[in-house]
Amino acid sequence: MQKAWTYQTELGELTLAENGEALTRLSFGGGLPQGAAREETPLLQKAHGQLTEYLAGERRRFELPLAPEGTPFEQAVWAQLLKIPYGETCTYGGIAARLGKPGASRAVGMANHRNPIGIIIPCHRVIGKDGSLTGYAGGLGIKERLLILEGALPQRLTV
Repeated sequence: MQKAWTYQTELGELTLAENGEALTRLSFGGGLPQGAAREETPLLQKAHGQLTEYLAGERRRFELPLAPEGTPFEQAVWAQLLKIPYGETCTYGGIAARLGKPGASRAVGMANHRNPIGIIIPCHRVIGKDGSLTGYAGGLGIKERLLILEGALPQRLTV
């Protein structure tokens, strides 16, 4: 059974969920995932602590077990997101090329949109090919704040 807890952060309410072994979700807002019990666990506390350190500019990497649920393609995209270094950005086309599917930019965008563990799986580091900020679950304002925090507001592009 999933357990979830909502924390107040400088970005607003963030809800974290876990399955007993790994983090499964980070959602903007206070709603619990369907079927989840409202219970704060040591893993959720650890994730919240690491998020707090990250938002304070004290952490560049998360060290948490992750178990996002998705299709094999989505899993492959999310694995690529985890490889984008702190302080750098990448395009949807760049990720598609890394996957050996250079024509799959839109599919990468959809997988990015479905990322269930935002911030920790850093979908905010993906930008448009022209350097523009594109959609983000927490809103473009939060995406911009995260990129500014990392010193990555479109200037260094990892293709």
